Amino acid sequence: MHFGLEFPKSLHPLEKNIMRKLNKLATATVAVAVSASAMALPDRIGDFALLDSDGEFHQLSRYRNKQALVLMSFDTVCASIDASIRGLKSLQSNWSEQGVEFALIDSSGEVNIEAIRAAKAGHGFDLPLLVDNGQLVSETLSLSKAGEIAILDPERLTLLYTGPAQDSAAQVLASELAGTADSTVVVEATGCELSFPTRAAHVASTPDYGTEVAPIIVEQCASCHREGGIGPFAMDSHLMMQGWSPMIREVLLTKRMPPTQVDPNIGHFSNARYISEAQMQTLIHWIDAGAPRGTAVIDPLTEVQFADRREWQLGEPDYIVKAPAHEIPATGVLDYINIEVPLPFEEDKWVKAVQYIAGDESVLHHLLSYVTAPSEAVQGEAATGNVATRFLEGYAPGKVDAMTFPENTGVYIPQGHKLSMQFHYTTNGKATVDETLLGLYMYDEPPAYENFTQSVSGMFRIPAFAQDHPTSAQYVFDEDVVVTGLRAHMHFRGKDMKFSAELPDGSMQDLLSVPNYSYAWQPTYALDDPMELPAGTKVHVTGTFDNSEYNPANPDPSKELSFGLQSWDEMFIGYWTYHAAKPTN
Repeated sequence: MHFGLEFPKSLHPLEKNIMRKLNKLATATVAVAVSASAMALPDRIGDFALLDSDGEFHQLSRYRNKQALVLMSFDTVCASIDASIRGLKSLQSNWSEQGVEFALIDSSGEVNIEAIRAAKAGHGFDLPLLVDNGQLVSETLSLSKAGEIAILDPERLTLLYTGPAQDSAAQVLASELAGTADSTVVVEATGCELSFPTRAAHVASTPDYGTEVAPIIVEQCASCHREGGIGPFAMDSHLMMQGWSPMIREVLLTKRMPPTQVDPNIGHFSNARYISEAQMQTLIHWIDAGAPRGTAVIDPLTEVQFADRREWQLGEPDYIVKAPAHEIPATGVLDYINIEVPLPFEEDKWVKAVQYIAGDESVLHHLLSYVTAPSEAVQGEAATGNVATRFLEGYAPGKVDAMTFPENTGVYIPQGHKLSMQFHYTTNGKATVDETLLGLYMYDEPPAYENFTQSVSGMFRIPAFAQDHPTSAQYVFDEDVVVTGLRAHMHFRGKDMKFSAELPDGSMQDLLSVPNYSYAWQPTYALDDPMELPAGTKVHVTGTFDNSEYNPANPDPSKELSFGLQSWDEMFIGYWTYHAAKPTN
């Protein structure tokens, strides 16, 4: 039974795309009505995400605006890969204008990103090359040979085909566009055999929960996923791990967790939550084996103890700021709350560390604190652009630990100055009261450097339904500085952000890339190796907004956007934390 449609040439590509999707739905509905028991379905593989060789983020579900995604397994050392590439190019020339997307996936387990980039360049291929270092996506797609292709349906998250890039693949694509692809087609492919040594080892001996899996959870997950933590469920026993294992597998493969965000090939940051490929393989293969309990007599996760988040991590502070109690209603939109806190210091002070203890983490969206002169008021979230204002520190999703400024640096509080604090609350359906504490830890003697934060932001206007809307901002440092930390800030439409420095000699250097920005996780990333920038350096913040319906976090894709204070508005701010290259004192 075939329900293919002929489309008038006058139709816009978006209109054709919508018509094809409606055709698919109608075909499936009719087929089910005719014979529900006989109706087969393509194999569901679930969602996944990978970075490509250029550091761009790709997620299967973000291709829902396409009819299909075709991935070809790529291996830098396979002698027959050229022939496979020619077959893929032929498919691409015939199908790319019909809403089919094409990309390569490195399935070899190669971890040398430069070698992968060089191999791609050597083949003269301009398609994205997705880097599957741990081979977990390639395993999920059942790829077995270099040059083999997988055809995926991003809407249903299903596998339609594996095999060579030949006529059989074209037939499956035709069925998919006609809405009649109702099973997974497997055709034997030729080419270099792919080796999956870690999978083979874990099939022979399933990772042990007590000695291999639980230690990873303690290191990577349990501090947030615990009773009373910011994670949505606790990972405090094998039973919880087993029950949540499908969700854990999904968030690992889509790179939602751990919330590292950063491209590991650009810079390195002491507080980024990196997870190794070996740890990922252990967790995924354990889950795929049924998440077994193992033989440990005592469940290690039931024995884990964590410090109370409402305790001072660095000991009793030298001074505690107790913010006024703010009553938060169950529903509604709240304006920002700005308060001023007098400080009793009779001499200049230098702050070396701070810690926020939120009264109610579930409603405190963010809190920013500034050191201000007696007559000075802070206006708006980008207030760090004001030279007279000293940014102290902020609380935001993901910033749950005490913040210690880099060695021998601190925030200066002149005698007579006050704190200005800006609170942003979001309601969550339950009335509550927030009474947040701020602990200040002081130097006994002034440090050598004063710590500053410079916000770099620009004007923008995001059209409705724009899927990849670029935005940028620049700032020039007029003195020699040392950059110690970076933080990206956008709202729900934020897609990615990159921090780069254009040196006076014209050379460019990337410092940080956040290829998969999440509004729920906004730490200041501390550079392992602070970078000295000479006077005259222009720093760039570039990024992309996704205001389309394919962004799962987007509250309203039909809205045109510019700068606004509320969460459903947008911001584009890159924060640079730095100190002067020469000592202050």
